[in-house]
Amino acid sequence: MRRRGRLAPSPTGAQHLGNARTFLLAYWSSSANDEQLSLRIEDIDSPRVKPWAAQQAIDDLRWLGIRWSGEITVQTDRTRRYNEILSFLRRRNRIYPCVCSRRDIEAAASAPHETGLHHEGPVYPGTCAAWRDGDRVPEGRPLCWRFRVAPGNWSFVDTICGPQSIDVQSKLGDFPVTRKGNPSRSDDQLYPPAAYQLAVVVDDIDHEITDVVRGDDLLASTLRQLQLFDAIGAAPPRFAHVPLVCGSDGRRLAKRHGDTRLSQYREQGVPPEKVVRWAASVSGYPLEHLSPGEPLESIHQDVIDSFSWDRLPKDPIILDRHRGPGPNTVAWR
Repeated sequence: MRRRGRLAPSPTGAQHLGNARTFLLAYWSSSANDEQLSLRIEDIDSPRVKPWAAQQAIDDLRWLGIRWSGEITVQTDRTRRYNEILSFLRRRNRIYPCVCSRRDIEAAASAPHETGLHHEGPVYPGTCAAWRDGDRVPEGRPLCWRFRVAPGNWSFVDTICGPQSIDVQSKLGDFPVTRKGNPSRSDDQLYPPAAYQLAVVVDDIDHEITDVVRGDDLLASTLRQLQLFDAIGAAPPRFAHVPLVCGSDGRRLAKRHGDTRLSQYREQGVPPEKVVRWAASVSGYPLEHLSPGEPLESIHQDVIDSFSWDRLPKDPIILDRHRGPGPNTVAWR
C-alpha cells in the first residue's frame, strides 16, 4: 500500500505563517517519500468555525504551491460515520455519558497536572465512569461522551521528538470524544457532534493515513489518540511533531503577535516564493544557492530533493518583526 500523508487546516480563523511552515513541511516530507497527500477541512468545532475560513485555507495552500490528491474531505459531512464508531465504542463500554461541568471537574481535582508534554488541566476524576452500556442515558442535562482510557504506560516514537511515554489514565484521564449537547433518545441522534480526538482518528483510519505531520503542541493528543486507534482495532500512523513558530513572548503565534495572515500577504502582493523561502530557511534549508528569482516549483523541488527530518531545528522558532538576540529568533520581512 502506498503511504499517505494529510493536510488538515481548521477553519476557525485565518491561516498564518506558523500554519504555512507546518503545511509546507508536510508537503515536502510527503513528496520526498513519494507519498500521496490528502486534504481535509477540520470544521467540527462549530462555535469557532468562520464561514469564510475553509475556502481561504484552500486558497492559501494553492498560493503556496502545495498540491494534494483526491477530493477534499469535510468533517461535518461525516457525522453518520462518527456516530457508527461511537456506537461501536459504547457497546464495548469504552465510552460513557458525562454530565460534569468544567467547574465540577476543577472542584474534584486538587491541582492541575503537568504531563511533561505540555500543561494540562485537571484530570477527570471519573465521576460518571461507572456507567455501562444498557444503563439509562441521563436526560435533561447537557452531556458529552467520554472515552474510558486503559491503564498503564502508552508509548510511541516520534520522528522528530523521539520516544514518548505516559500513563494516560493517571496523567491525562478520560477525555471527551463528543462535544457537549442535549442528545435525543433515538439511537441515530444519541450523540452530540464528534469532538476532535475521535474525528481525526476515524478520518485517518478511513482514508488510510500512514504519516502525520503536525505541531508539537499535539503530543498529548497523540497519546490519547493511540488508545482510540487500539480500541477501534486499527494501526496508528507514524507521527512527526514539529516545533511551533512562536511570537517574541515564546507563545504560539497568534493575533497578539501582529498580522501574519497568509491572506494578508496575498492581498498585499507578497510573492509566495518569499514565504516558502522563509519556511525553508527556518527549517534547515537556507537555499542560499538559489537565485532570488527562482520560480516556486524550483524552490519546492530543491527542498524535496534534499529533505531530511534530521535538518529540522528542534527548538521553537521565535518570530519577531525585529531580529532578536537568540539563535532561533528570526525576522520576517
